[in-house]
Parts: sequence; structure tokens; C-alpha cells
Amino acid sequence: MSIVGIDHVQLAMPEGGEDQARTFYVGVLGFIEVQKPAHLSKRGGVWFVSGTARVHLGIEKDFRPAKKAHPAFRVNDLDTLRKSCESTGSSTVDGEPLKGYRRFYINDPFGNRIEILEMGGSH
Repeated sequence: MSIVGIDHVQLAMPEGGEDQARTFYVGVLGFIEVQKPAHLSKRGGVWFVSGTARVHLGIEKDFRPAKKAHPAFRVNDLDTLRKSCESTGSSTVDGEPLKGYRRFYINDPFGNRIEILEMGGSH
């Protein structure tokens, strides 16, 4: 037995945050919204996909954003995505140098930390 991959990343959000999630994950990061199964839709939340990356945002009653734990999304044009993030008013923060990668961090509308990285670079 071995783990062969990650199916999705689950992040939490406060109740009623679906529209904010759509604005950020679709409008800023370029994900596509996918329909949740009917039996899960009643719980609220929203699901997204981009390439092989899947993000599920679920409602958490006593929501607190993930400040340390985070997904890391690999992209093929870091500079363009960073400009897109900043043009929508989202702040980006450089990550510590990591050999073979260029990267930055951004928070989703709920304060969840997200890492964006691109292979390349000399660090």
C-alpha cells in the first residue's frame, strides 16, 4: 500500500462566505467552481478545481483561519498571477528562499494562508 497523490485540500470558511470564495478562487486565482454532490450541498461551502488541484471550502461554526497550515499551489507563471492578485487588492508576501522555487504567500478572503510557487529560480 502507498499513497499515490492528494485528491483535494479542505479549507474552512465562515457561514455565508460562498460568494467571497467564488470571487477569490475563481476571479483571482483562476479556479473553476464544481458542483458539490447533492447530499453535501445542504452543509454549505463550495468546491473548486484547476488542473489537478482541488480545493473544498467548508463551513466551520467557530471558524478561525489557518495561519500556518496551508496549501501550496504550483503555477506556471508566478509573475502574472502575482500581478493579478495585487490588482484585485490582495496583498502578497515573499516566501523565504527555497531552492528550485520562486514563491509568495497570499491570504484568501477568510484569512487562510495560501502559498503560490513556481519551479525555477536559484535559491
